[in-house]
Amino acid sequence: MTGTILLALIPIILLIGLGAALRRSGFIGEAFWPQAERLGFYILLPALFVHGLVTAPLTGVPIAALAGVLVASTLVVAIALLACRRALGFEGAAFTSVFQGGVRFNNYVGVSVAAGLFGAQGIAMAAVANAAIVPTVNILCVLVFARFGSLGRPSLLGILRLLALNPLVLACLVGIGMKASGIGLPSGTEPALRALGQASLPLGLLCVGAALEFGAARRWARPVLVASAAKFVAMPLATLIACLAFGLHGPAAATALLFQALPTASSSYIMARQLGGDAPLMAGITAVQTVLAGLSMPIVLIGLVDLVG
Repeated sequence: MTGTILLALIPIILLIGLGAALRRSGFIGEAFWPQAERLGFYILLPALFVHGLVTAPLTGVPIAALAGVLVASTLVVAIALLACRRALGFEGAAFTSVFQGGVRFNNYVGVSVAAGLFGAQGIAMAAVANAAIVPTVNILCVLVFARFGSLGRPSLLGILRLLALNPLVLACLVGIGMKASGIGLPSGTEPALRALGQASLPLGLLCVGAALEFGAARRWARPVLVASAAKFVAMPLATLIACLAFGLHGPAAATALLFQALPTASSSYIMARQLGGDAPLMAGITAVQTVLAGLSMPIVLIGLVDLVG
């Protein structure tokens, strides 16, 4: 199990490092990175979500219980972060990064590890996890950006507009709708969507690396610690309790624990850049959590799975 997790994390760490090297070497011009972030947010990531949700095989997966566990645990940690915000001392855009670091997850690592542990069944359960958490997390994050982001506090109509026009939320709704209706992807579009989705992962990680500002590492220490405690301690414990409450066990429970112990996603940085968050801090949280996940994820899975076995 530990080897499977580490193998999934190594390419992510390498791509973040490559992004940092490319930015600092000047090999790629500064004008490239903002446009790459925009491409990822509006085109590549939505393609990834639509394709993954529509094409996943779901036979034999306890969809309702698995989705219920994931949504419930996500909401519990999100509410806890909001309730503790003042006590933790985070204000404005910095809090949006801590919040994303506490609730978002890296799809790439989750799918890779689930497939390595459970094969085709793991891929199906990973698709359910994406269908449950991605819309939940993106709606929560848009609301947090609307309240605490640097772009100003919009009206209720403005918040609804942000949600309605958020490409990640829309992609999740489209993918779920197409899967539930049985329509599927139009003929000939599946390979194109798959290719676009695959491109989102390396490009997003390169952008994370390019955004790293190592001179600010000391300033990151406290928010990185809080976000990582929420992600690697609070979220798995909340998920364990939810598994017991929903009666979820076996590989489905292990998948729920896996997805809720994942490091935050590269899309967190892109979302921070586009919606008025603290993007450099978000890049730092993403990089640190990716490294920490090599230690924390095996501990979570080995230590907690037996309790819901």
